[in-house]
Amino acid sequence: MALIYKIVAADVWAQAMAAGRLAGMPVDLADGYIHFSSAGQLRETAAKHFAGRADLVLVSVEADRLGGALKWEVSRGGALFPHLYATLDTTLIADAAPLTRDDAGALLFPESIP
Repeated sequence: MALIYKIVAADVWAQAMAAGRLAGMPVDLADGYIHFSSAGQLRETAAKHFAGRADLVLVSVEADRLGGALKWEVSRGGALFPHLYATLDTTLIADAAPLTRDDAGALLFPESIP
C-alpha cells in the first residue's frame, strides 16, 4: 500500500467534503490534474509551494485505488511525481489531518512520513 499525499487549503478541503470530491487547488485546476507527492517528495513540495501558509490539510490516498487516472510523470528535478487526471472522490481518501507548524514555522508532518 503506497500512499501519496496532497496538501490543500482548509477552505478547499471543506468544499471537497461538502461536494464529495476534490477538484484540487488553483494550480491543479489550471494544469488539468491534481498534483500529488510521494512521502519522500512531500517536505520539498511543502517548502516550495506552501511556505508561510496557514490552515492546511494533509490528504493521503492509496495510490493503487486511483487506477489508470493516476500517472507518474517527470517533474521537478527529473523526479516522477503522481498526477491524478480526474477529480478525487473523497471516499478514496485514506486520511486527512490538519497540518500545524512548529515554533520556527516549519510544517509538522505525521511521524509515519520520513
